[in-house]
Amino acid sequence: MTWTTAYQKRHAKARQRRRRLAAERLQRDHAQAQRAIEALEQALHDVGLPDHLVKEIEGRLRRQQRLLGKIFGVMFPPLFGCRTPSELARVRGWDKNLPPQILGALPKRSWLKRLRRLGLEVLIPLWRHVQDKSPATRSRWQWTWVADDSVFKKYGEQLGLVGHWWSGQHHRVLAGIDGLLLVVVIGDGRLVVPVDFAIRRPNPTGPGAPCRDKLLWARTMLDARLAACARRGLQLPPPLVVADSWFSDSKLMQHVGHTHQGTVLVEGKRSYTFTLADGRQITGQDLIEGQVWPWRQHPWEARVFYARLEATSPTYGAVTLVIVDEPGQDRFYLLCLSTALTAPQLIRRWRHRHWIEYCFRTLKHLLATEACQVHSEDAYYGHLVLRLMACFVLFYTTRVICKGQMTMEIDQSCNLRRIDVDLFTVSSSSPTRERAATPAVGPVLPSPPAQATADGVSW
Repeated sequence: MTWTTAYQKRHAKARQRRRRLAAERLQRDHAQAQRAIEALEQALHDVGLPDHLVKEIEGRLRRQQRLLGKIFGVMFPPLFGCRTPSELARVRGWDKNLPPQILGALPKRSWLKRLRRLGLEVLIPLWRHVQDKSPATRSRWQWTWVADDSVFKKYGEQLGLVGHWWSGQHHRVLAGIDGLLLVVVIGDGRLVVPVDFAIRRPNPTGPGAPCRDKLLWARTMLDARLAACARRGLQLPPPLVVADSWFSDSKLMQHVGHTHQGTVLVEGKRSYTFTLADGRQITGQDLIEGQVWPWRQHPWEARVFYARLEATSPTYGAVTLVIVDEPGQDRFYLLCLSTALTAPQLIRRWRHRHWIEYCFRTLKHLLATEACQVHSEDAYYGHLVLRLMACFVLFYTTRVICKGQMTMEIDQSCNLRRIDVDLFTVSSSSPTRERAATPAVGPVLPSPPAQATADGVSW
C-alpha cells in the first residue's frame, strides 16, 4: 500500500468516526431532552398550571386549542435556543405578535393574583401534611420567609417602570426595573416557593407619591400573605424573616414582632452602636474585628465558631447579636430583636437567604428574564410572573421529581432548536396525559385527574 493510499484511508476512517460520534451525541441529546420535557410536563401539571392559567388566558384571547404549548414556550425560551419572544416566534414559525398577546392577555393584578394563588396552592398542602407530625418532623419542614430585591436591566422610559436603581450585583446605579420578591424556603432548601412579587415605580404621579420603598413593600407583602394563610385555616408558627442589611429597619422589625410575634433576622452594619450588658459601648466594627468574645464551636458545622451577645441599641432597643467566624469568609454578625432562639438556629435560618439569590440568578441567566421586548406594563408583569413560575417549575423538577439527579441547567443542555423531540402530548382542551406517578419526596402536591389524549401540541 502506498503512502498516499494509507493517508486517504486514515482520513476516510476519521470522517466516518466523526459522523458516528455526532450521530450518537445527537441521539443522547434527543433522549436527554425528551426526559427533561417529560419531567417539566409533570411539574407543570403538579402545580396546576394547565387547569388555571391556560383557561384564563384562552378566554381572553378566544383561542381554544393548543395554547399550553405556546405558554410553555414563552416560559422557557432558552429551551429552544432563544432569548427574546420575537426570536422564539421566528424559530417556531409563530405569528410574531403572539407572545405579546399572551403576556398582555391579563391585567397586572390578575398576573400577580395568579402568582400568589400558586404559592398558596403549593404551601397549604405541605403545611397540612406536617402540622400534626412530631416536632422533629416539623423542624425539617419549617418555613423561612426571605425577601430581597434585584434590578432587571431594561431601557425605555415608555414603560413607566424603568428608573435608576442601585444594583448590589454590579455595585453601581443601573437603568432598569426594581423588583421585590418574597419567597418561602421549605426546610434547608427542599423547595423554594415564590409567594409575592412587586415592582417599584420610580416616578409616581398623583396621590401617594413618592412610591413605596422596599421596606414598606416587604411589610405589605408579608402581612398580606400571612393573612391569606390565616383565612384558609392555617395556624402557622411565628414567622422568621431573613433579609440583607438593606432591610434592617427598626419599624419593620418591631412591626413583625408585635403584629405576628415573629423575628426579622438581618446582617448588621459596621456603623451600628450597641451597649452590652456590662455597660461597654461597642460598634459593629468592634464586633467584627474584636477577639475577646465568648466563642463557641458550632454543633452542626465544622470549623464554624460563633458568639451570642445580648445588647441594647438606641435604634432597635433590646437586640440579640450573633457573631459568625468561618474559614474562608469574612467575619460578620447577625442582628435581630431579642429572641429565645439559639445562635445555631439563627445561623441555620440565615443560610437560607442565598436561595433567593439563586432564584434571581436563575431568572436573569438561565431564563433570560431581562431579554423582554414588550411595550406595556401588563405584558411586562406577565413576562416576569411567567418567568417566576418557570423558575419554580424548574426547582420543583430538579428537587422533587428528579431528586437532584437533574440540575437546573436542563434548559441549556437540551436545545430543542436543533433537536426534533416529541413535546407535550397535551393541549389546553385536555389537561394531561397518563403519566408516571411522582416519586414520593415528602407530601405530593395535588394534581388534576389524568386523562388520555391523542392529539398533541403544534409548535
